Amino acid sequence: MTLRVLSVASEAAPLIKTGGLADVAGALPAALARQGVEVTTMLPGYPAVLAALGKTRALYKWPALLGTPARLLAGKIGDHDLLVLDAPALFDRAGGPYGDASGQDWDDNWRRFAAFSRAAADVARGAVKGRTFDLVHAHDWQAGLVPAYLRYSDDADAAPVPSIMTIHNMAFQGAFPPEIFPELGLAEAAWHVDGVEAYGQVGYLKAGMQLAYAITTVSPTYAGEIRSAEFGMGLEGIVQARSGCVHGILNGIDTADWNSANDPTLAATFSVSRLASRVRNKRALEREFGLAPGDGPLFIVVSRLTWQKGMDVLAGVLDHLVGIGGRLALLGSGDSEMEEAFLAAAARHPGRIGVRIGYDEALSHRLQAGGDAILIPSRFEPCGLTQLYGLAYGCVPVVSRTGGLADTVIDANPAALAAGVATGIQMNAVTDTMLAMAISRTANLYAQPAEWRRIQKNGMRADFSWGASGAAYAALYRQLTRTQG
Repeated sequence: MTLRVLSVASEAAPLIKTGGLADVAGALPAALARQGVEVTTMLPGYPAVLAALGKTRALYKWPALLGTPARLLAGKIGDHDLLVLDAPALFDRAGGPYGDASGQDWDDNWRRFAAFSRAAADVARGAVKGRTFDLVHAHDWQAGLVPAYLRYSDDADAAPVPSIMTIHNMAFQGAFPPEIFPELGLAEAAWHVDGVEAYGQVGYLKAGMQLAYAITTVSPTYAGEIRSAEFGMGLEGIVQARSGCVHGILNGIDTADWNSANDPTLAATFSVSRLASRVRNKRALEREFGLAPGDGPLFIVVSRLTWQKGMDVLAGVLDHLVGIGGRLALLGSGDSEMEEAFLAAAARHPGRIGVRIGYDEALSHRLQAGGDAILIPSRFEPCGLTQLYGLAYGCVPVVSRTGGLADTVIDANPAALAAGVATGIQMNAVTDTMLAMAISRTANLYAQPAEWRRIQKNGMRADFSWGASGAAYAALYRQLTRTQG
């Protein structure tokens, strides 16, 4: 039996992207289609989304959705159905999905994503004639109120709709002052610790975690980590109380988009059987970043430059990286202090460190194809996708042992090397000393060409497609709908 699922997300590749959430929301429908699950993705009507859609048709209108006119448009992402909430007062503005061009969050984000969640709940409950859904899959805090609107329905006789809340990053919770609660249109009963109230505020992610039928995270290790105060960030009590409903399902990658054998962005395509061709990408990357050729490893970084990603620690060990013969090509943006630190390091080590501030999807492919090792010293990482791209492209991941990084990279310790299964380098803590040691370990392994090639090939042969993850989501969907039925 085909299941009909409404996936509610604030971004989805290729239409709108700021991070891994978009990759997941964009790729998961195809994986689920192979499992007999028909996914319709619902997005806010940002200018970029509306422009990409072209021709659309209106399915439904709200005269006043949390105080503003809105309509529901139908379109497509490739072969997959798309619904877009066209509410110009909320989403037709310059800047990013969540803030203005300077990076400042929009003051009315609480209203924007409450309206989005309310509209999604209306659609899930059958507002659009001929559109019915068996389950709603809400992603991150921006869709966190969907389970709340479903639970505290205006229609007491409406059949309940099962929901799943996926946490892509617990650090972003969508907490807003209590004064907004009367504006949300929720029943008074929702203002409760078992509803949307969180430490005296309205907690969007908390509401989803509390009220959804199940909670998922994007890796098994992260599902365990968020039970602790260190990683739960104030919401660990809910995770502990609902531990039987918490599932860790590892993200996959789009292997059609990330395929080194036919990637049009590369100087040279390559595969496990044609690994020697990969060096042409390294030479091209050196030229692109103004790096002098060398015998040591070429490290890369593709990351937000933030504390979570451990970029402050990396900035502190760049002299060591250069000192042992390494070079670095970095693509990223984030905290201004960290951007300045990396630019200063590039000025200090011309020809050895190259930095591009910003983000460029095609360049990220060229970096993975030309770099020898990718540095990911995250303090916490719910799943991570860059290490998966690195594995697929023979760019050996150097990672901290946390979250999805721990689940996807096999450390090149003596036992793993002897067994021939290593795929990368792990470190136990994100400190200057530990990261410097990991970089040195990487350089030592790189100096052993046969061992290095084996590590590269192990990673390239690993299967991190959406196949297994899609099957796990489909099994959970069916479990919840059977329970509800």
